[in-house]
Amino acid sequence: MAEFNGQAPWLTIIGLGEDGPHGLPPASRAALDAAEVVAGSARHLALLPNLRAERLEWPVPFADGIPMLLAQRGRRMAMLASGDPFWYGAGTSVTRHLAAHEWHALPAPSTFGLAAARLGWALEHVTCLGLHAAPLARLRPHLCKDARLLVLLRDGAAVAELARYLVDADFGASGMSVLEALGGPHERRRDAVASTFDLTDVRHPVAVALQVAGTGLALPRSAGLPDIVFAHDGQITKQRVRALALCALAPRPGERLWDIGAGSGSVGIEWLLAHPRCEAVAIEADPVRAARLRSNADRLGVDRLVLVTGTAPGALAGLPAPDAVFIGGGLGDELLRHLWQALPAGCRVVVHAVTLESEALLTAWQGSAGGSLLRFELSEAAPLGTRRGWRAAYPIVQWSVTR
Repeated sequence: MAEFNGQAPWLTIIGLGEDGPHGLPPASRAALDAAEVVAGSARHLALLPNLRAERLEWPVPFADGIPMLLAQRGRRMAMLASGDPFWYGAGTSVTRHLAAHEWHALPAPSTFGLAAARLGWALEHVTCLGLHAAPLARLRPHLCKDARLLVLLRDGAAVAELARYLVDADFGASGMSVLEALGGPHERRRDAVASTFDLTDVRHPVAVALQVAGTGLALPRSAGLPDIVFAHDGQITKQRVRALALCALAPRPGERLWDIGAGSGSVGIEWLLAHPRCEAVAIEADPVRAARLRSNADRLGVDRLVLVTGTAPGALAGLPAPDAVFIGGGLGDELLRHLWQALPAGCRVVVHAVTLESEALLTAWQGSAGGSLLRFELSEAAPLGTRRGWRAAYPIVQWSVTR
């Protein structure tokens, strides 16, 4: 058994496949033989009928089992998990409560690996998602022509929901390979098309391999999504202006944004779409706009956006510190003074102003705090009688500064 700084772990996390004991390597078998207690779901425990150890059935929801497991600390214990416990599995949900010396893991082949092996797909070119308890909208950023996705789902009903979701997003032509009980004696694969999906007897555990096709809108990877993807009442940072804002904000993996006066949430949502580890907090005073913002984020697959309904600076109290701040609404001297006192050094601040008064405020602040001022005017060709002319939008002043 592995040791950490001379200490032997009391918990072994064992990856188990649908083939039960037949697929376990010697190390996993030895850990089960040595265990006083074996914990797992009813399905996992049923795959190992000859266990000599005490059985501990894991409850639903999963989080309710953590105290039960921690109460066994000091006994030799094995915990059963599906396949690779650290790839959309139960591993980190448990180990975050333990010190490094208390546990070790013996993974089995993942469902993703088994699926790729059945399909002949190069796994490094496939998007893998675990949506057992997550909304299907998390697929949205990945839906584009010819994309290949492997998706873990909770049950057969969720597979039918996935087909309907694809149809509603205009990707109903997508191919769906429904993969049940991979690696076990009841393994089954059936192929369908989302628009005509009619399987009613899909069994858990199930994965779906998607080959995306259809006429749906693929979300661009560049900054500045089309305005039509956001529901709004006019309170939105428009596409090209938003692109300039995001260029100045420069999102990086793992960074957090405060989007103050968020309106439709377009800036915060695009910040989150930049990388799956980005974080964002949207602050919006109007409850109707806040609800619309929440809906936009959920529909575009970034349900991790944190929404605060309130007015800054009061609504900022208690929020984790940001790496960047965007002010698109509610600009005032009081807010800037508060931010200048509260923000950590190195935080990037980008502010947009439209009115003469707010432009004068930014000019004064840039004079004392530095940074750069950018003024841009955008015009769009529009009918002018029988001809065309330039229709100008209000000019925007952007102040960009590092605290």
